[in-house]
Amino acid sequence: MSTPRSVLFVIAEDWFFASHFLPIASLVQRNGYTVSVLLRVNDPDLRRRIEAAGIRVLDTASFRDRQGLFGCLAQIRRIHAVLRREQPAIVHLISLRMIVIGGLAAMWAGIPVRVQSLTGLGLLGASKGLRARAILVALGWCLKYVLGGRRAAYIFENRQDPEWLGIDPQGPKALVVGGAGIDPTIDIAMPLPSAPPLRIAMVARMIYSKGVTVAVEGIALARAAGADVTLTLVGTPDLGNPRSLSETDLRALADRPGITWVGRTNDVHAVWRDHHVVCVPSIGGEGLPRSLLEGAAAARPIVTTATPGCATFVRDGVEGLVVPPGDAAALARAFVWLFENPRAIARMGTAARNRVLDGFTIQQVAEATTRLYGQCLQTGQVDGIGRREASRQKARG
Repeated sequence: MSTPRSVLFVIAEDWFFASHFLPIASLVQRNGYTVSVLLRVNDPDLRRRIEAAGIRVLDTASFRDRQGLFGCLAQIRRIHAVLRREQPAIVHLISLRMIVIGGLAAMWAGIPVRVQSLTGLGLLGASKGLRARAILVALGWCLKYVLGGRRAAYIFENRQDPEWLGIDPQGPKALVVGGAGIDPTIDIAMPLPSAPPLRIAMVARMIYSKGVTVAVEGIALARAAGADVTLTLVGTPDLGNPRSLSETDLRALADRPGITWVGRTNDVHAVWRDHHVVCVPSIGGEGLPRSLLEGAAAARPIVTTATPGCATFVRDGVEGLVVPPGDAAALARAFVWLFENPRAIARMGTAARNRVLDGFTIQQVAEATTRLYGQCLQTGQVDGIGRREASRQKARG
């Protein structure tokens, strides 16, 4: 029998939960819910950090190593066994893959309420091919008619993703939130470092769809145009992703003039303290990148692309500059313009910080999520949630 106010998060990796969803889960817990999480533990320190927040960790074998039909079936059985044993009132599934395999397991286990958070469309969202579009249509049908129902709700990080899946972002079962949110009391505004050079940082997993190589080429073009700009790449390869760069690739990029690769950081505040500009050159498939919000909270302008999530936050010429995805020349022009207009850096950085405070904080995301949980548990359905949240977000643009 389920505990009336119990939530079980299902997410692939410990680092992803710790960096993006632990603060939200902690606030949900403070609102009276019992919270557990099912994930793969790679780092014992991260497990201790999650458990120190009062959240029970249920370890599982890899969600990503086994691919294909038989791998998916094995993962469904594994999740089903945990759900049958735990019997949470709500299962909160995070990422497209977990929504599908975890959703099937939750239906099989008879879990009362399923909340499904789409954190981006990944490779499917980044692809422009007909095959990817056909898969998105099929996934949308699956989400609505197989994994949907009166007791299922969806959380999105931008309004374009549900539209691509054929789901109304303002519909009765959809909630659009400000990404994973940030804590503005921790992610504080910082004074700009001295210049020149204009120091630009990109904090991300080192995969091609993040636009790593496009950013490097943009820096080369900007420097060739006479701008004293540098780029620091902060992050590691994601070897579970077929489009990951290797360490050899990254070392080769770092050999180029103006490029530094520093790997993973445990102190993102130090990154923004030492840099002037946030670079998020996504090719597509993002929900709403956390690094974008963290840089904005530090009062740094953002150079990003006209892709879902990124362009949701950044208005061209206000919080930063928006260029076409995959266009190194346009990225270079943005870098050169910022180098030549240093006063705009402070102005855009202040605007970015203010935008974070208006709907993109952890507190605001957690409150919206908790309202969703409560509505699901009270009525057994989620009628009207999307419309109410849309009215709250109307002024955000």
